[in-house]
Amino acid sequence: MFRRISAFLIASIFMSMSLGASSIANAETKDSDAARVREPLNIAILIQDDLTSQVGNELGVTRDFIRSLPNGSRVMIGYITAGTLQVRQPFTTDLPRAANSLRIPIASTSASAYNPYVEVIEALKKFAANWKGPNAVLLISDGLDTSRGFDVDSAGHTVDIDRAIKEANRRDVAIFSFYAPSVGLTSRSFLAASYGQSSLNRVSNETGGKAFFQGTTGFVTFDSYFSRLREQLNRQYATAS
Repeated sequence: MFRRISAFLIASIFMSMSLGASSIANAETKDSDAARVREPLNIAILIQDDLTSQVGNELGVTRDFIRSLPNGSRVMIGYITAGTLQVRQPFTTDLPRAANSLRIPIASTSASAYNPYVEVIEALKKFAANWKGPNAVLLISDGLDTSRGFDVDSAGHTVDIDRAIKEANRRDVAIFSFYAPSVGLTSRSFLAASYGQSSLNRVSNETGGKAFFQGTTGFVTFDSYFSRLREQLNRQYATAS
């Protein structure tokens, strides 16, 4: 009798351990699925070159995002610098190559653009018309456009912002954005930071994307931004299956 009870207890323990291991494996699988974009993307990653030096510390997580994209994705890497768009990597399906083309931003006012949206328009013109999947831009920028001055009326409402929205919608490109302060006004002025975020928010909302930012002072790492971006992309571009 004792032996039968012991055998039953041992069998129960092994069953519980097996079920526990299965639950952990299922949870890990779900976490892994949530951490990856599921639908191939045609995405241009644009980085403003005069962002603060802390942005250079986020290259690792940015590379991880690129490498984790599904097979068939196409990536372009560009830097918005001194009034020009520097394309470091044209659109390619070689994701490791695209990831390795990232460099540390210059983090100097010598690289400050007139405003980021002129170069966003230039990047949008590089999207191929024959691509059948989702099109997206990830704009990493302070979002500030002072071309019409620095007042509340110009925040989010300039000629170049309007043009960028129009061009993105014409080409069916959603603009997602990460806010980061530049070495200029947005790292020193709460008002400038709020204007820049307002502009990014409008551009993203009106093109079918989403803006990610947290507070107007200091710098927040991109880890949570990329996590939320993946979730948004999977919701937005989920396949019918």
